Amino acid sequence: MNKTPPISIKKEVNFKRKFNLKELYRSFVFTPRAMSKLMGNHKSKLVDEDFLERLQLVVTEVNGCALCSYQHTKMALKKGMSNEEISSFLSGDDSFVKQKEAKAIIFAQHYAESKGFPQKYAYDAIVKEYGEKEACIILSAIQIITAGNMYGIPSSAFSSRLKGNPYKESSLFYELKMLIIGILCLPIAIIHGSLRALIGLPNKRFDTSITE
Repeated sequence: MNKTPPISIKKEVNFKRKFNLKELYRSFVFTPRAMSKLMGNHKSKLVDEDFLERLQLVVTEVNGCALCSYQHTKMALKKGMSNEEISSFLSGDDSFVKQKEAKAIIFAQHYAESKGFPQKYAYDAIVKEYGEKEACIILSAIQIITAGNMYGIPSSAFSSRLKGNPYKESSLFYELKMLIIGILCLPIAIIHGSLRALIGLPNKRFDTSITE
């Protein structure tokens, strides 16, 4: 089996999505409990981890993070996914989407398109389809990759700049601001997320302005 990530992943020099520090910080706040959920799932096997990997590929496709695409492609290849299947998810094609996973895939796309602020009814549909525990794990996987994408996009842009191929509509200031301030804010965001857990606030945030 070819275990080399598709070459096209490495050639991205344009922003598909661009995020700000507020959005990055908010994604970091959800990370501690989301990571805990995924660690618990690794032991319980309640939700298939290959399924979660496919969801993360879908989010990465929407956000267009070259660094995350490359890393998650390598992870997916190690888990036995073919280049064709990976390329399908990274291009937004639904050829390899399994029927039982379709609603979660759609939710993952919606979550990414809403920049981590999805409609409440969309998540309720996932709970109805998979159950509360499974839906929470699905959401956690999506939250983790979203945070990774938000930090990975400026990282990709900075790396490309160092190679002489700066991203269009980017700047060195934007890239360094996101990378430096973002990493400095991470401990604060982790404390923030932990305090939210202590006082019983949910590890999710929804847009309730629109009802189904």
